[in-house]
Amino acid sequence: MTEPVWAAEVAAVGPDSVTVTFVTEPGVDVETTVGNVTVVTTGPFHHVSVGGLPPDTDHSLSVAGVPSDALVPATVRTLPAPSGALLATVATVNDVHFGETVCGMIHTATEEELGPWVRSAPGERPYPVTMNEAAVAEIADLSPDVVVAKGDLTCVGSDEEYGAFLATYERFGDRLHHVRGNHDAMLDPTLALQGAPYAVALGGATLAVVDTVRPTAAGGQITREQLGWLDETAAATSGPVLVFGHHQIWDVHAPDRPADYFGVDPDSSEAFTALVGRRENIVGYFAGHTHRNRIRRFAESRHVPFVEVGAVKEYMGVWAEYRIHEGGYTQVLHRLRAHDAMDWAERTRHLYGGIYPEYARGPLEHRCFTYAF
Repeated sequence: MTEPVWAAEVAAVGPDSVTVTFVTEPGVDVETTVGNVTVVTTGPFHHVSVGGLPPDTDHSLSVAGVPSDALVPATVRTLPAPSGALLATVATVNDVHFGETVCGMIHTATEEELGPWVRSAPGERPYPVTMNEAAVAEIADLSPDVVVAKGDLTCVGSDEEYGAFLATYERFGDRLHHVRGNHDAMLDPTLALQGAPYAVALGGATLAVVDTVRPTAAGGQITREQLGWLDETAAATSGPVLVFGHHQIWDVHAPDRPADYFGVDPDSSEAFTALVGRRENIVGYFAGHTHRNRIRRFAESRHVPFVEVGAVKEYMGVWAEYRIHEGGYTQVLHRLRAHDAMDWAERTRHLYGGIYPEYARGPLEHRCFTYAF
């Protein structure tokens, strides 16, 4: 009799790899086959990553005991690899929330209305420590050229929480760059601002880091001054410019223009997308804030990806890798593989009355994609 497998899903597909995750009872061995490669993992937490695959190629996929469905299809296709030489590798994290003790809390709703909320068990380490230490270890294994932390480094913006973030990520030294999120500006309007906007030059590519925060507000903005700076930064180079910030942009095709929009306000969003439309070497904007994986594209901005990446601190428990080539870049999402991190991620899978998995996970093509210049 086959032991039950649950929470099975293809977490990521890159140009040369496929990652599948699932859960069983402890001690249960399960075979996962990608193409002609079979991997056996032992429960409870299974993180299967098969590498060395050819790009832009169909590969059969099966997990023993799991019928094929939308989350575990019978065939997956690796991404096309960008053309040209590799210029740089970048890793990003966001919504790491040092100091948080209650996961899933929304201040406009009670736990009875939209719970249950999830807390670390007595005697456990705080879950932001567990998740961020796992992320740091994995990113260190990748050894990227740069690490960008895109805000919400803290829970309430205290010096102690910010210090915990710096202490955890200090192993990256001067490769670490960060900017604040709305949680980081609740007490001190300058905490973690880091002089943004600022640029990081990387072997022909430029990372442009902008500040999207309106202190004490949940929603954000990109000021006219920053847009002017970004315009000048893009004009000064012929190489690709990748923009990073905390808040996601507003849907510029939406019929309503809420003054209290949760992301970058409508006026700023329209000005930003117009700038991207004019500057052909701006090739992507990468945010956090929403704790979900989603891409928005607009004809007026040349269908450049405006990307949201899920949170480190809870389901799916992810960070992102960018491989920047002369002819394009690839985003590959990485789901944390440490067992204690997977344990916490699974415990937070069903936040908000069970709607969270579909919301946070997003479509596979929004988690992993290649964009050609």
